[in-house]
Order: sequence, then structure tokens, then C-alpha cells
Amino acid sequence: MPTTPLTDHDLDTRVNDLRDDFAPRLLAWQRREGRHDLPWQNTRDPYRVWLSEIMLQQTQVTTVLGYYRRFLERFPDVAALAAAPNDEVMAAWAGLGYYSRARNLHKCAQAVVERHGGAFPPSAAALAELPGIGRSTAAAIASFCFGERVAILDGNVKRVLGRLLAFDGDLASAAQEKRLWRLAEALLPVSADDMPAYTQGMMDLGASHCATRSPQCLLCPVSELCAGLAEGEPARYPIKTKKLKRGSRENWWLWIEHEGRVWLQQRPAEGVWGGLWTLPLFDDESALTAQSAALGVAAPETLPRVKHVLTHFDWLLHPRRALLPREARPAGEGVWVARERLGDYALPAPLRKLLD
Repeated sequence: MPTTPLTDHDLDTRVNDLRDDFAPRLLAWQRREGRHDLPWQNTRDPYRVWLSEIMLQQTQVTTVLGYYRRFLERFPDVAALAAAPNDEVMAAWAGLGYYSRARNLHKCAQAVVERHGGAFPPSAAALAELPGIGRSTAAAIASFCFGERVAILDGNVKRVLGRLLAFDGDLASAAQEKRLWRLAEALLPVSADDMPAYTQGMMDLGASHCATRSPQCLLCPVSELCAGLAEGEPARYPIKTKKLKRGSRENWWLWIEHEGRVWLQQRPAEGVWGGLWTLPLFDDESALTAQSAALGVAAPETLPRVKHVLTHFDWLLHPRRALLPREARPAGEGVWVARERLGDYALPAPLRKLLD
């Protein structure tokens, strides 16, 4: 383990030593062993690549596959997505999580149509000016679809480069991440024709042999070049000291039903489950009981509690079910939805599971 921090000169020297070998080895491995049959591969359609990149943020490939197919069936191109009502977009996304992605996806499609006539701009710089497209996502689209020589730096790539270079900067710091961006750009292959395979190779290597835990260094195509492995501690990298402080939240859900219809309320556009439809939420059971009693149900049915794990906190939800003896309008804004039409509404995954 190095005893003093690496200087820019040290890192530049390591990059220079890797220039001739790293990209060719990675390219050969990707073409031989990388992923080639995912539905968003083997295309240069920026709409399909963009959609996959947004869906794959914070989400596993196996989860994305079904959503990707269904989303394309409903919105086959950027114009169809831009023209769709927001509720339809949110309903198609429901269950995939991180719902701000869906809101930004819709805004981005509208911006592509309004600003660029329905054609995605062909450079990473222009793509990054669209809503919801960050620098790395813009680079991925530009690399895959337009062959631009531009680096990506998602979680997988940070891990590959962090270990390859034994990069000891703390990536919780924006300045250190900027240093890694510069090094990522310096390692790009010479030919723009190689960019799609190179970008895919970086993603594939980080998702397979260079995994977060227990990296499979014996199988890695660039293990002989890896400074982290040479130190004997590849899993130490990348370094990011800032830890997420998890919290907890507790609420009560009131499932109100009358003659096969469920009362739903729409969440505010921002915040957790922003824009989704859900059962009325209460901060304590007494408030829920008072609402239920006002509707003619003195003792709503107690259902098993639901624990929903989010990025920043664990959410404990206590469902109570009230079957109304007569039609009544609950407090607050909402709509009665027939059970057979619940699929038309964007419901959070735990609620859909509960109602099913």
C-alpha cells in the first residue's frame, strides 16, 4: 500500500505505461467474452440506448429487461414518449423505482422534440444539456451511437479505473473525481471506431470480474496491468469515505374500498414516490382511525406491515383496510378507481403487491 498520496505526475506515468496495452486487451476481451445480446445492444438508435442507460441507473440488468421491452412497446420512439400524458409514463415506469428518472425521461423526450426536431444531438456536450442526462450518460450515448471519443465514469468504470491505477483519491471529493475523469479520457482507444466496444467493455468488466466484492482477478483480462492487484489489495479501490446516513420512517396506510373500487390519492410531484398514486397516508394510527370512523368503519382490518427499503431510509407502512358500508367521499383530493383499472395508474411496487 502506498504511504504517500499519488501525484498527478505519478498517475500520468501510470497512464502512459498503460496506453499501448490496456485498450487493446479490453477490446479483445469484450469482443470475445463481453455481453452482446442485451436488447439495447447492436443498435445505434440513441432513443433505445438513452432509455437503457436511464433504466440501468441504480437498477440491475435482470430487472430492467422486462421494463425496457414493455416501455418500447408503449412508447416506440422519442416522439411517442414526448406526446404521452405524464400519468401514462409514470404508470409504465411504476415498480422500477427512483421515479425522478421517469419524470426527467419525459421532460428530456419533450426537449428533444422541441429543441432538436425529434433527433438526439450527436455530441456528449449537447446531450448533457438535456434534462436528466448527466456527463457519463451523455458520453455513453455519444460513444455507442455516434462513435465520439469520450469517456464514461459510472460506478463500474470508477471501480475498474480505481483498481487499475490504484487511484488513491477520495471520490467523495468532486476534485478527485475530476482527476479520475482526466485519466479516463487519457486511456481511450485511438480509433473512434473502437469506442462502442471499449465503452461496453468497461461496463462489462466492472459488472463481472471487477465486481465490488471478491474481484475475480485471475480471470481479468488486464490483471497484469493492474496496480491495485500488484499492491495486493485491489478491493481497497476505489476510495469513497462519505457514507450514506440511513434513517427510518413510519406511516399508516388506509385502504378504503367500496363495491370493488379503491380510493387513491396522487403524491406531490417531488419527493418519495413523486407523482405516483397511493392509498391515503397518515403519520399515526389515531388519525387513520378517525378518518375510518368518519366513513362509517369503526375498526378497520389490520393487515401485515410492509417494510420498504429505499436508498436513504427504511419505510415501515402499516396497512389498515376499511370496506365502506355505503358510498362516501374520503377527506382530501383523490379518485375512486375500479380494481380492474388499477393497472392504468402508476402505483408504487409495494402497494401494487398489497392490492394484488
